[in-house]
Amino acid sequence: MYSSRWHVRLLIALALGLLCVESGAAQSPAPTPQISAHAVIRLRVRPRVEGKERGLSRKRFFLIKGSLEENRALIDKIEGSQPLSLECYYRSIGASEALIRWLRENDCESVYCREIAQGDTEGQEAVPEFQAALAQGKREFGSVALARKWLTVNLSDEIRSGFYKRQQETLHAFIKQAEELSKSKVVSVMTDRNGTAYFTDLVPGTYVISNLVPAELAGNRLLWNCELKVKAVDAGTERPFLLSTQKGGNVKCISIEKPLPPCAEKKK
Repeated sequence: MYSSRWHVRLLIALALGLLCVESGAAQSPAPTPQISAHAVIRLRVRPRVEGKERGLSRKRFFLIKGSLEENRALIDKIEGSQPLSLECYYRSIGASEALIRWLRENDCESVYCREIAQGDTEGQEAVPEFQAALAQGKREFGSVALARKWLTVNLSDEIRSGFYKRQQETLHAFIKQAEELSKSKVVSVMTDRNGTAYFTDLVPGTYVISNLVPAELAGNRLLWNCELKVKAVDAGTERPFLLSTQKGGNVKCISIEKPLPPCAEKKK
């Protein structure tokens, strides 16, 4: 009998103990969410083309510590540079009109920006450079499917990545100068297909947003050098920052716009 009563009391004590634990857990305050001490800038790049806004996709923008005036030597060098345009580069290496048109149609800076379709190697719209690379691939792989899959391997280095390498050399030189002036690392983002990108983890201070090398659009060069001030009150928030080619609405920065220069005669 005593044993049975002891077991009952033990079970009651355990039940009361669990109830107290659950009650205490239910009443304990929820942890306070941590508010980020950093800000986020939502960059939107939407130039106007023929009166209509369009997102500038697949373009890289850079964030440089300091004001425009503090980076004046760099800004002057960027604005005074005259990089070879995409079309002029490809003409200088003797590229076909079909290849230049293929690149221009989708605002491509290299042959990797879009898929090389069957229509690009056959018919009236065929690109001679792609046809030659496909033919070489057939001889090497013995398969049309494999030759098409690895087509870019059989393009010359000048066609495949020459323009990209020239741009990278220019960018690296500007980035090096920016970091020497600001004593801070330059960070970069690339816009998505809608022309949107995000700079994150920004501490209060003054910055310059720049594309360093002009973007090419509708026969013009577009260069942005924009001053941005991040304040302490911006911590934990996401601020929009709109870049365009014309004033109006919520535009924060307008580009320097210049027509693309004519190209020299192509290489013989």
